[in-house]
Amino acid sequence: MMIQVDRLSKHYGPVIAVNDISFQVQRGEIVGFLGLNGAGKTTTMRILTTWLPATSGIAKVAGHDVMTDSMAVRRNIGYLPESVPLYPEMRVEEYLEYRARLKGVDRAIRLTRIEDALNRCRIREVRRRLIGTLSKGYRQRVGLADALTHDPKILILDEPTSGLDPLQIQETLHMIQDLAEEHTILFSTHILSEVEAVCERVIVIHSGRIAFDRPMTELTNVEDAEVLAEIKGPADAVAAELKSLEGVRGVKSHATDGGFASFEIRVSGKRDVREAVFQAASRKGWSLRRLEHRRRSLFDYFSKVTMQGDAAVAGTSSRENSSA
Repeated sequence: MMIQVDRLSKHYGPVIAVNDISFQVQRGEIVGFLGLNGAGKTTTMRILTTWLPATSGIAKVAGHDVMTDSMAVRRNIGYLPESVPLYPEMRVEEYLEYRARLKGVDRAIRLTRIEDALNRCRIREVRRRLIGTLSKGYRQRVGLADALTHDPKILILDEPTSGLDPLQIQETLHMIQDLAEEHTILFSTHILSEVEAVCERVIVIHSGRIAFDRPMTELTNVEDAEVLAEIKGPADAVAAELKSLEGVRGVKSHATDGGFASFEIRVSGKRDVREAVFQAASRKGWSLRRLEHRRRSLFDYFSKVTMQGDAAVAGTSSRENSSA
């Protein structure tokens, strides 16, 4: 087990930033850590990297407790914070050598580790440039190279693509995929498509609690699929006919344009009901202009768990106010 979190909490006075969360990250996994602003992502990462103490609970990294064995934790992690703390007056290779010395990288292998980090982060061409003259994308890469200089088992990356242009984002994601071959990675971002592109598993934290934790393969399971159809006909009759089809669990509809209505058809098991929908429309003489099989995306799951969480919080507040 590379990361183990058990009933972890962090309070700032009356504010609960992280509320009794538990999760694990296995060796070799690349896990997306998602949440809205203020959900508790960065606080959790700062506890795991020993920047902040927890109020309660246990967190272990590479088998070492973050509270009682913080130096061992630091030797096993490479941390890229959202705002990379660089020295703009230093040259890139000078900075990396300085950081490697601070981390206790042995002198006999120090230059080799720096060269490896320069290559893996694709910054050899700017190695003699002043950091202050680099673009945001290159500064992010320098920060990632810093995180790699001591060859850690685990990388914790907090918003590594923040502020980058689309090309820089793609390059950074490719680097993260390459690094996942040798490192366990916990990766925080607001951009769901990035998680879909590189992560094997996703954890969603909402209002300080873990709201969702599933492998990415489960999110694309056909059991979570639905069929979208646009049909011109009596909406109630169309919906009733669709509900009667074998394998259909439910139907939602809303009007569109030109007399058509859009129907979201949820299915059970691994059924594909598109042919049955087409035959039903043909049999009834209804016009059919769209028939699409769609799997639920990460955005669908993320929206569902965050909206449900907000509704629960609102309901609790309402009950407390009524009691008062």
